[in-house]
Parts: sequence; structure tokens; C-alpha cells
Amino acid sequence: MDTDPMRNKIPCSAERLSLLDPPMIQGVVDRNAFHIGNQYLSENRVRIVEADDSQISSAVIGNSGLYEQTIKLKDGHLVSRCSCSLPEEPMCRHCIAVLLEYHRWVQPKSQSKKAKQPAASQAAAPEANGGGTPAAAAHGGPDLKLSEVMAFIEWLQPAMKAIGEGHSLPDSSRASGEIGAWIETIRGLDERRRESEERQSTMESERRDREAYVGRLTQQLQTSMAEVQTAQQASQQLQQEISTYQDMFAKIADLASEVAGYDSQIKSISGELLAKGAQLDKLAASFREVASALKTGQRPGPQAS
Repeated sequence: MDTDPMRNKIPCSAERLSLLDPPMIQGVVDRNAFHIGNQYLSENRVRIVEADDSQISSAVIGNSGLYEQTIKLKDGHLVSRCSCSLPEEPMCRHCIAVLLEYHRWVQPKSQSKKAKQPAASQAAAPEANGGGTPAAAAHGGPDLKLSEVMAFIEWLQPAMKAIGEGHSLPDSSRASGEIGAWIETIRGLDERRRESEERQSTMESERRDREAYVGRLTQQLQTSMAEVQTAQQASQQLQQEISTYQDMFAKIADLASEVAGYDSQIKSISGELLAKGAQLDKLAASFREVASALKTGQRPGPQAS
């Protein structure tokens, strides 16, 4: 319960709580708190225990449990109290939901009375409220008894423990009426929470699988990059070897050209040697004739003049 007497105290010009309509409420509270309070109203989470145009006692099923509220219109100020610990100012989402629910309740009642007996309705309003408690027809459902609320709170304690531990909610077969609707609302919220957790678990598993897959792809990419670097190094070495071989082939071509020049020279020398060899053959033949003549005893005489 909030212990700060001024924290949730708002100046209010309205003379009755029933005059506070949604636009007036929205104009003085936090925007996000109003949105969530309106959502609580649409999800039927608000239960008003006692109410009149100056004070409201209620309970709201929040996301983390059941919270109790007291809202008063006193000395030109709207003072609200809630058992929650939310820092929303100047009014928490639960009190906002209560004011919205109270406005929804009183509107059909006031319009019906104005249509049937506009003058008598204003005089009989305190009697109809029974000293501050709204009639059953005002909200279209039976009044709650304190024993029913206490039974719900007793069920809620093990239910919250079960939710915290991830177990199933306790049995509620004996609950009926408004209390049964509260419990069914909580069961619906718990089922949506479980479905959300299952989806989150599935998404987390898929995320881990994708991260593992990306990790494998990254490893394969790194391996491929290393192989590419090795291939590039081998290619550079091959290019260097090819360049070396090209230089060698150029030198060999130069040598082949020189050898071809020497071959022509050798052929020319061979021709000259053959010509000189023929002359030597003639000289040898002459020497043989001379030798033969010497053997036969003929001397070569002087030639006749």
C-alpha cells in the first residue's frame, strides 16, 4: 500500500466521481498507464466492491497478482491508493482501470433513470445506492461477498506460487460466478504466458541452430580463404618459375641462333677442306708416279729442249 499521502493526490474540479469521463481521466494521468488501464478494463479484470460518487473500494487482477484500491473525492482533490508498487504518477494503471469501470457502470444507470423519472431519480439516488454500495443492476452482475473475495485470495496465493515454479494452477472447480470468471481470466493469462514461453523456447532453439549453422559456414569460409591464400602463393611461385623458364628459353634461343651461324661457317670450311683435299689427292698421285718410276730404275732426265 502506498504510504505517501500526497503522491497520488490530484486537484479535481468534478463534484462527483461519476462526472469523471475517460477524456478527463486521460488528460491528467500518464499516457502509457491509461492505455494499460483501458486494456485491463476491456479484459474484465476490474471488480468494484463498494462505490458511490465520493469513494470507491475495488480490486484489480494485475499481471503479477491481485491488487486492492481505494479512491476518494475529497476537498477538491482525487486521492487514490493501490497495493501495487508501480512508480506511475499521479495514478497507477489499476486505479485508472477502476475509474474507467466505475464510469462505465454509472452511465447506463443514470441514463435509464433520466428517461423514466428524471426528477425522482436524483432524490432517490442515495437510497438506490444503499448507503454507498452499487446495486446489482448497475453493473449487470451479482455483488461480491467478502468471503468470496477471501476465498479467491486464498486460491490466488498457491496459484502465484505454481506460476512462479512453472506448475499447473490449483483446482478451482468449486469457484463460480464472478470469482470463477476471475480465475478463468488468470488461467487464460497463464496459458498465454506458457504459449509465449514455448514460442520463446522454440525461437531460442532455432536461434542456437542458426548460430551453429552460421558458425559452420564461417569455419568453412575461413578454410576456403586459407586454401585460396595457399593457391595464390602457389600461383605466384608458378609465375616466378614460368618467368625463370622464359628467361632460360630466351637464352637457349640465342644459343641456337649462334649455333646456326657456326654451322654455316663449318659448312664453308668443310667445302674449302674438300677442295684442298682434292688438290692433295692430285699431289699424292704425282708422288706415287714418281715413286713408281724410281723403283723401275728410270731416272727422270732432262727434258729435251
